[in-house]
Amino acid sequence: MSETTAPTTAPTASAPAGVVVAESATARGRRARIALRGLQVLLALFYVIASALPKLIAHASAVESFDELGWGSAGMYTIGVLELAGGAALLIPVLQSVAAMALGALMVGAFVVQVTVFDGQYAATPLILIVPLALIAWARRSHNADLVRLLKRQA
Repeated sequence: MSETTAPTTAPTASAPAGVVVAESATARGRRARIALRGLQVLLALFYVIASALPKLIAHASAVESFDELGWGSAGMYTIGVLELAGGAALLIPVLQSVAAMALGALMVGAFVVQVTVFDGQYAATPLILIVPLALIAWARRSHNADLVRLLKRQA
């Protein structure tokens, strides 16, 4: 599906039936697309720089946290690579929705770890991040069909 023909279930006052507002050709739709893209870039930067990088360079705070978890450096590097890949994939059109879902699942795990191991000290952070990730996954869901077609063509 192209970005201008993604289906929706209900028409709105500013968008005709069959067009998702965030992907419509109206001025409001263009602004929504730009805002969504900006959100994706901000989240990608957060995951790559603020979250993955400290793990991948073995910053003392990351090492300490993963040692306390009992996961050691293998767990730290694994989570760092997953966050790096997810952050980068948020910027690749065909992977945006899948990346947002995968990072959302990672944040569910982070929330559970924060609550059970670290007494909920930073439990709000993964919960806050789930909201924009869910928005991106939903708004870019039409790209999932493109990804499936691409994978079928490669098989």
